[in-house]
Amino acid sequence: MKYSRLTKEQFEELHKEFINFLATQSITAEEWTNLKANKPDLAEMELDVFSDLIWEGVLNKAEYLEHFAPQHMYLFHLDEGNMHAIVINVKNDAIDITTKDGYNWLRENLMDESVEFLQADKDYTEDKNLDKFEMIEQGASITKGELYRYFYDLIN
Repeated sequence: MKYSRLTKEQFEELHKEFINFLATQSITAEEWTNLKANKPDLAEMELDVFSDLIWEGVLNKAEYLEHFAPQHMYLFHLDEGNMHAIVINVKNDAIDITTKDGYNWLRENLMDESVEFLQADKDYTEDKNLDKFEMIEQGASITKGELYRYFYDLIN
């Protein structure tokens, strides 16, 4: 398995897609029930393959990631050849931008001397989607990029 198995809730959401996936494997509902009961290792493998297919599709479409920490905001634009990062550092331990009050403070004090903006480009490794997945595993979320574009325009 390349990524991680989907959760029970995700499988339930993707029930129709999973049925279609099984159909492409020529596995009927009856055969699937039999597989789970009599060959659980094979059933587990099918769940893993389906999970990887879903992750691959999601990661191929992902264009922006965001990750918040108490004093840092990481915004990524996932280009074809590399990822561009904008990092906002708050050099004031009393401010926690993961809270509503801290985030509001940041919005109102962007030009404060304790707020630092950094930009960098990072090349992907040999597996671009795995790079994206690892960032998600570390807490990043896929977004539509509104915050990234706002800060990109602000600092460029």
